Order: sequence, then C-alpha cells, then structure tokens
Amino acid sequence: MYKIELIKDSPFNHVKLVNTNNNSYAKLSLNNGASLQELVINNTVIIEDLSPLEYTDTYASSILFPFANRVKDGIYSFNEKDYQLDINEKKKNNALHGLVYNKTFKILNHSATANEASITLEYEELNESQGFPYTYIIQLEYTLKNDGLKLNVKVKNTDSKTFPFTIGWHPYFISDNLYESNLKFNSNKKLVLNERMITTGIEDFDTNKTFEIKDKKLDDCFLLNTNIIRFTTPSYDLEISASSNETFLQLYTPPRANTIAIEPTTGVSDSFNNKIGLQLLESGKTYSIDWDIKFKKKKLTLVV
Repeated sequence: MYKIELIKDSPFNHVKLVNTNNNSYAKLSLNNGASLQELVINNTVIIEDLSPLEYTDTYASSILFPFANRVKDGIYSFNEKDYQLDINEKKKNNALHGLVYNKTFKILNHSATANEASITLEYEELNESQGFPYTYIIQLEYTLKNDGLKLNVKVKNTDSKTFPFTIGWHPYFISDNLYESNLKFNSNKKLVLNERMITTGIEDFDTNKTFEIKDKKLDDCFLLNTNIIRFTTPSYDLEISASSNETFLQLYTPPRANTIAIEPTTGVSDSFNNKIGLQLLESGKTYSIDWDIKFKKKKLTLVV
C-alpha cells in the first residue's frame, strides 16, 4: 500500500512517500529546497541523513538551479551586462550550487495509488535578485515506485526576459562497502579543474573499463556520451538515467565513510562563463527534465 505522510517537525517540515508493501520510503525536506533526505527501497538504505555533516556544507540531494556547481567569483556577463552573485563558498570565493537549495517549497498536489505515490512541490521566485534578476517557478515531482524513484523538475520563466541556466541534482548514495563498489558510465572526456574547482579545460578520459571507486578521493566531472550511470555495490545495483541530451556527471566523496555523491547535471563548473552546457529559457517558456533511479537488490550468497 502506498501512502503519503506529512511530518510537521518544525522548523524542518518533512513529507514521506511510503510503500508499506516492501518497506520503502522517500523523505523530503520542504524547508531545505524540497531535497530528498532519505531513500529506502525494499528495506535497503540508498540515501540517508548525513548528520553530523551540515546541509549547508553537503547540499545533500539539493536541486542545483539556476546553476549547477560553481560560478567563479560569483561574476558572469549576459547580454552585455555584468552580474554579481552572492559568494557562499567563502574559502574559494565562488557562488556555489544555485539559488533554491535553501528555499521553502509548498505542496502543490499529491496522490497515492496501488502502484505509486507522487507529490509535486513548488517554489515561486517573485523577487529579482541582484545576481540573477529574473522571476521563475520551479516544480519538483517525486514519484516512489516498487523499483525506485523518479524526479521530474520543471522550471517556468515568469519574467519578461530570457535567462541563462544549468540544472543539476546532488544526491549522496550509501554503500555498505564503497571500496568494493564501482561505477559504469560512457565518457571519453573529463574536466580539468584548478585549485578553486573552476573549469580550465577538457582532457581525454577513457571509461571503457569499470570505474572502481576503492579509496579514491573524488571531486571530478565527466562529459557523458550517454545518459545512463550505473552504481554497483555489494548489496544492490542502481541505474540512474536522465532525460536531457546535455549530460555531465560530477562525482564527489565527502568526509564520511561509504558515501558518494553521484550528481547528474546539464552544465559544469563556471558554465555561466565558459558556456559549457549553458542553456537559455525564454520568457513564458518551461524547461523539464527527468532523473530516474532504478533499484535492484542482490541476493545474498550463503557460504557454507
């Protein structure tokens, strides 16, 4: 049976999509950008609260809009005008991960059927900020199914002017043994980043072989040739897919054991300046993207 639970644990109101048939649920934080804070499928933890790490440091499962990753010095030019975004990555002097990660979303609608639970959450930006002087509506639709979760994001430009954007998603996934986990994705290009994690170039990279995580310290971005990423752990397999043709993969290992961020994005670090993956959304138009997580639990092998 699917159901939806509203949890008013002020100041962080949460919503849970629940499937009682197979011990699955998705927990969303409305006051933290409607981010997915916990995901359990078939009694297996896929995403969990990263405490004691702070959300303002991890951006866990946040939607990265209107820019994914960083803007160098928070400065960019568009239509022959210069703009200054707030600097929220103080040590590297960058604007980081967009403008909606800390916004409060409202519940637009929700439903639970025999096959799925779904909820649509919305944030409307009515104020034109100095660094991004445009208005917009962003809607997130989370759908919990037997074999995973789907996230649809829609952005409508409610302003009178066209604006630039990239978009991404920042989920962290849990493995019972990250050293023995691996990734598969199709890429032959990787970004070159400087000490401030700003893109300075592109280099060749071959992932014909399985990408073994082992004890790698990752903060790397890859240009994908396909929109599918596979994450294999000792206890489960995930397939993460995107509907976008502009597809990049950011991998990051935080200071927390057996945890990895697998971030699908449509742009890269400093896209507002280097234009890699940068898109334009005209007045009155809507952009839509799907990210789909499909889960498969592994059967335990008994050793006798």
